[in-house]
Amino acid sequence: MTHSQRETERKYAAPSADDTSWLPDLTGVDGIASVVGKGFDELDAVYYDTDDLRLAGASATLRRRTGGDDTGWHLKLPSPGDSREEVRAPLADTVPDTLRDLALSRTRGAELRPVVRIWSTRSPRHLVDSEGSVLAELSLDRVRAESVVGATTRASWTEMEVELAEDADSVLLDVVDTTLRKNGIDRADYPSKLARALEETGMGALRLPDRRPEIVIPGSAADEVLRYMDEQVHTLVNVDPAVRRGLPDSVHRMRVTCRRLRSTLRSYRAVLDREVTDPIRDELKWLGGELGAERDQEVLVERLGAGIGASPRELVLGPVDARLQVWNVARASEARQRTLDALRSRRYLALLSSLATLTEQPPLRRKAARKPEKVMVKAILKEYARLAGRVARALELSPGTERDAALHQARKAAKKTRYATEPARASLGKPAGRLGKRIKAVQRMLGEHQDSVVSRGALRNLALAAHAAGEAGFTWGLLYGQEQAVAEECERQLPATWADASKPKLRKALVH
Repeated sequence: MTHSQRETERKYAAPSADDTSWLPDLTGVDGIASVVGKGFDELDAVYYDTDDLRLAGASATLRRRTGGDDTGWHLKLPSPGDSREEVRAPLADTVPDTLRDLALSRTRGAELRPVVRIWSTRSPRHLVDSEGSVLAELSLDRVRAESVVGATTRASWTEMEVELAEDADSVLLDVVDTTLRKNGIDRADYPSKLARALEETGMGALRLPDRRPEIVIPGSAADEVLRYMDEQVHTLVNVDPAVRRGLPDSVHRMRVTCRRLRSTLRSYRAVLDREVTDPIRDELKWLGGELGAERDQEVLVERLGAGIGASPRELVLGPVDARLQVWNVARASEARQRTLDALRSRRYLALLSSLATLTEQPPLRRKAARKPEKVMVKAILKEYARLAGRVARALELSPGTERDAALHQARKAAKKTRYATEPARASLGKPAGRLGKRIKAVQRMLGEHQDSVVSRGALRNLALAAHAAGEAGFTWGLLYGQEQAVAEECERQLPATWADASKPKLRKALVH
């Protein structure tokens, strides 16, 4: 069993842990009424990683710690700013399977083993407000580190950290930081004890290579595309633990990231060799499809539930809420299992490895060395031309099933066009952003239309099931009619929205 908490802290260089005359009195700083000493803790932590330090290279740590009030296994995952998420599991002799799974997107299945052992003699002080509530903890640590791999190498140092209480205002960290700096106490050179231990015990040589390969020319088209690819791969890796735990919006974020990666590899074939990237695109399509079952069910049940909730109660006839819930339980459970099976598969790990290799050893084509402006404009305009053709075809068709399918294809093309503008924003600037924003409006409208198409299919099935059970089908029919009206309104507004996105000046601005 695991539980998690958000940890927000800053580390500082500390001259000494014995003589603390250098430490300023923080009483009176931003609501701190007193500083209360809490004795000493002896902490013993063994850090685990792969042979090539994939966790450390991805700013994550896994340790088995004894001592203090948080004995057990800790997996720390990066979050924005000064925060990290710490997932804890009870003390055991081997790495808990739950933490091993949560680290899988970073280890890519490689074996985890001890790499460094760190002992800390900690002297904690609570920063307390006038009501006795703890605002933060300031800790002085005497640290000893020892390599576990190869010949034993040791290091020692002293450091200080200030960790915010879980419900405290983050502004406190800034105010304390200002006070410490005014008294000559600087931020630590290393983001974590592990980072310093790896460096000072000689383990730093095992770190992952720099993500920007030497063959990539700075400022080139390849540089821009790979920078964007790095961001998306990083997002995919980071969101993986949230998907495994079923956290809100996580499946959606991972699915969108798959789409962005696929679209980038497709749109910028002039930069990256498609003989290498096309198989990766196929695997990203597979992963997106596996995630799609769960995400589509999430969207659908939320939409239908909102429709029921917005209906006047006198028009909700029969056990409508109960039928929706029963229908969702079976489908959601199956979709959830499909997601988890995909993330536990060798196929998924192979995809992660392929993406890592792609960004570290990119298969560059001749045009990769060119300036990004021309290469990227050409890619964007090519995607736009495909979108324009699909929108024109859809608008020529009469309302009905064939037009619904054509509008769905146009929606896919809109996504690809919009995603093609994203890597180009660094070099093309605002024109790429403006075009992407207008295309996004088209995409959203077409997405609303497609959601109404899918919803009508589900509503028809729910109505048939209700009828077979002898229940009233009125409410399902009412919702069906409302969804049809939504689709008709989207189709009515589409020409104007498309006219706004297809203005020639938006595309001309890309080349100036």
